[in-house]
Amino acid sequence: MVKWWMVRAGDSNELIPVWLDKEVVSIGWSKLGNPLSYQTRERLIEKAHAVFTNEKPGTRIQWASQVWKFSREIQKEDKIITYSKETREYLVGTVTKPFSHNPAIISDYYPNVIGVQWDQKRISRDELSQGAKNTLGGISTVFRVDSWAQEFERLMQGQGITTTTTTQDDNDDSADNEEFIQQAMTMLEDAIDKLDAWQMQDLVGGLLEAMGYQVRISPKGPDGGVDIIAHRDAFGFEKPIIKVQVKHRKTAAGSPEIQQLLGANPIGACSLFVSTGGFTPSAKSVAQQNGVKMLDLTELVELVSEWYEKMAIERKALLPLRKIYVPV
Repeated sequence: MVKWWMVRAGDSNELIPVWLDKEVVSIGWSKLGNPLSYQTRERLIEKAHAVFTNEKPGTRIQWASQVWKFSREIQKEDKIITYSKETREYLVGTVTKPFSHNPAIISDYYPNVIGVQWDQKRISRDELSQGAKNTLGGISTVFRVDSWAQEFERLMQGQGITTTTTTQDDNDDSADNEEFIQQAMTMLEDAIDKLDAWQMQDLVGGLLEAMGYQVRISPKGPDGGVDIIAHRDAFGFEKPIIKVQVKHRKTAAGSPEIQQLLGANPIGACSLFVSTGGFTPSAKSVAQQNGVKMLDLTELVELVSEWYEKMAIERKALLPLRKIYVPV
């Protein structure tokens, strides 16, 4: 039976183009060595306890279990799904070559590799049912998603989806508090992504206000490369003064846009560039060389979550949230 697997690309979208180019999918945990050298999952877990001493015991077990699944359970013809944070799309591929432990294919950091033929069609996260979004928003790197196979197959064929009710795959580890929190953060990403460009400017402005800044948001129309000016005092004399550009779209911000922000008035102000579509490598390079602070969608979500309670009521109205207490 063909199994469907979700393999997350960690925190770096730069890994996905490498996967596509080399027609593979890969995971890390190189300190475990070659997982095929362990006769049992328990032996691999023992190794994880030995090398990841700074992590919680439960985390060590989870990591070793994911490496075991990746190396032992994924077979040829199985389906692989991965997610691009920058484009908010799911990529689907078919396993063509079995697992190998080969640092030369990707890097020493990602030595565990499986061959994949990636499909050219991609699935927007907006096309998925809420149940699929919740499941695929989990924090685990490798987990089964067989229960959503039919939905993905229909979307790959250009058909609509039907609402289904399902439970978590019994083959996966039970969701813990960390998993629940990650799913909540992913749902917050969905909510922010649905805002329009002007609402996004208001949200970023509200975030800066919650941090203690006085904020001036540019009116609709040409803004000269600056959407928001933030400063500490009411008159704007006290430094630091922050100029902000906000790009709310699927495509990554490029280096010319970073340069435009740097050259915009007020000259000498600190620069903050918010891009929900992420940044190109050249944009990151220019930003780092010139001290521009970059925020992508994931980082914006983390800040909104942290400062939400201090945001003004009208800013909160953009993202109506309710606090839930999770036992520890």
